[in-house]
This record gives sequence, C-alpha cells and structure tokens, in this order.
Amino acid sequence: MFNFSFENTTKIHFGEGKIAALSKEIPANANVLFVYGGGSIKTNGVYDQVVDALKDHTFFEFSGIEPNPKYDTLVKALPIIKENNIDYILAVGGGSVVDGVKFIAAAAFFEAKNEGDEPWDILAKQAPINKALPIGAVLTLPATGSESNIGSVVTKDGNKLAFMHPLVRPKFAVLDPKVTLSLSERQVSNGVVDAFVHTIEQYLTYPVNAKVQDRFAEGLLHTLIEEGEKVLQPEHNKDLEVRANIMWAATMALNGLIGTGVPQDWTTHMLGHELTAEFNIDHARTLSIVLPAVMKVCKADKHAKLVQYAERVWNITTGTDEQKIEQAIAKTEAFFVAMKVPTRLSEVDVDASKIDTLVKRLEQHGMTQLGEHQKVTLDVSREIYQLAL
Repeated sequence: MFNFSFENTTKIHFGEGKIAALSKEIPANANVLFVYGGGSIKTNGVYDQVVDALKDHTFFEFSGIEPNPKYDTLVKALPIIKENNIDYILAVGGGSVVDGVKFIAAAAFFEAKNEGDEPWDILAKQAPINKALPIGAVLTLPATGSESNIGSVVTKDGNKLAFMHPLVRPKFAVLDPKVTLSLSERQVSNGVVDAFVHTIEQYLTYPVNAKVQDRFAEGLLHTLIEEGEKVLQPEHNKDLEVRANIMWAATMALNGLIGTGVPQDWTTHMLGHELTAEFNIDHARTLSIVLPAVMKVCKADKHAKLVQYAERVWNITTGTDEQKIEQAIAKTEAFFVAMKVPTRLSEVDVDASKIDTLVKRLEQHGMTQLGEHQKVTLDVSREIYQLAL
C-alpha cells in the first residue's frame, strides 16, 4: 500500500426527511444562492422542501444547469453573486449541478492578471484557487460522488475538462433516497453504471497489498450489481432500501476512501469525456462503452487484478487465469446490458470515421499518457476506441 494522507470533511445527512437539516447547516446570516438544474425539483417536492428549510434565510435562485454543465451557463451566476453579496451556495440536484456549483464557487474569486484571462483558466490552465465560497449539497441523483469530493467537470466549446481542489469540497450533503423515486429509468441506470466504473477505475489496476481498499471496492461492486439490476425490476422499483443502498454506494465510490493508498487508472473516464463533448452522449453511457475495451486492451497490465476481480466479484473460480478474465469481462458487459446501457459505439451511432477526431481531442487536452502506468498513449487510446466499435 502507498503512503497517504486522507481527509473527508463533508458532513453527510442521510435518510428520508433529512432535507430539513440544511436549515441548521447554513449560517443564519448567510446570503445563499440556491442553484439547481432544469426544474424537475419543482415537480417532485424537493424544491418545496428546500424553500421551507431556507425560510429563515436570505436566498436567491439560479437555475438551468444542464447535464455536463456548460461554462457559458455557469458564468451567468457570477454577476448574481456579486450583486447580492452571496456568501454561501446550495447545490440541489445531481452531480452536474454539484460540479457546476464547485466551479462557480471558485470562479467567484477568480482574478484576471493578464488580458484574456477568464475563469475557464481554472480548468484549461489549472489556474490557482486561493479562495472559494462554501458549498452545501442536496443530492437528487446518486452517481458521481461529487457531493463529498473535491472534483468538478465542466464543458466549454466541446472541451470537457476537470479540476480538483479541497476548497470546493461541500461542507455538507443531504442524501434522501426518497427523492430518487421520481428519477427516470435512464437516470437510475446511468447512476449505477457511473458509480460502478468509478469503483473500477480505483480498483482494477495492479496489486499493492491494500486489502482494506480492495475489500471495500469489491463490496461496492457487489452492492451495485445486486441492487442495480434489482432497481430496474417493477417489483423493486419503489423500494427505498434498494434506493438507499445505491445512493450510499455511489457516494462511497468516489469520496476518496477506496482510492487512498492505491494506484488509479481513469483511462475510461478520459476517453469517455471526449465522447460526451463531441457527441453529447450521457457520461455513464460513454463509460459502459469504453470500459470493456479498456479491460481487453490493457489486459496484460491489469492481469492480476482482473483475476482477483473475476474470482471475488463474479465468483469465477474455475479455469485458467485467461479464461477467468475473459468470463469476467463478458459478465461486466452483460451487467451493462442488464442496466440497459450501450456497450458499443455503434449503438450510439459513432463509427470508425470519428476515431481520428476523438484521438486529436485527447492530444489537444494532454491526455497522451493515461492509465496506472501512463502506458495508454494515443495509439493505445485509438486501439481502445476501435475495439469499442
């Protein structure tokens, strides 16, 4: 196991009716910017619960944050912050809203030092962040884990980029499984797959004798497989216990715990981001398309962990190592099919003619040495895209 320092300071309020807790988490004298997405929270009761919890606070609203939040949308919040002396932001929604709020919180203090500087430099140039507004989150779609981590992904002009900073970690997050009952099947499915691949990216690398992290990761994978397939069945669709396990698994998958002290990959995400930016494919669906191809192309480097994955997650205990690996990859693809997400680029109308564009985008974004060993060059990425056709 690698040496590490670990901290996660986000307070979690988990369970039905917990939205009321935000009234005490946000300082009474704060000017709050209440940020949300397309308005679904106004039809599922979440909006009313939040407004009731904020009834003794001064708050302003900013809506319209889209899936894969766009820079041009997010910067529209900055004048509102300045004009109303906002000193706290509340994100209400899924990972895209939380990611967007993280950017807004940092951009509120961005200072241009040269002509042409803009808040996008936080992502494009990794401009330093010295201060950010405090953030709280009410999660409505379990998937990204953004409600208790330091990462954010934002899109601008076909470029989907990320930044990470401890100052944008939410101070608290409310996770009420009941609010997820109004999600569409596609949203639920995407969330399970996103959390599954988050776990894989921190687990399926090479052994470093990190037994605790491995067992935690395997437990999350088991949970997501069991509850993921169950939640799409009519008889379990409204089961709050199923929803609760999925919600907590998604948070635990990317709150820093299972990735502490171990090598990480993230090739699948980086290749997936280009698919989303270029073709507007759901983030989770890019992951379900790319991951099986990554497993196949990078099989040699991931050999030992692929065998462990086969044995511990899929209970494949007979046959040669190679046979176990092949079966594990096949079962992973079958799980994605059961979750009703695509596993091939052809299923989302992307053909071989588009691969050059995707590889060029990777090069433009500096994604030329990916993976746990930095062996995923542009040529290897091209091979992964081709195998995913």
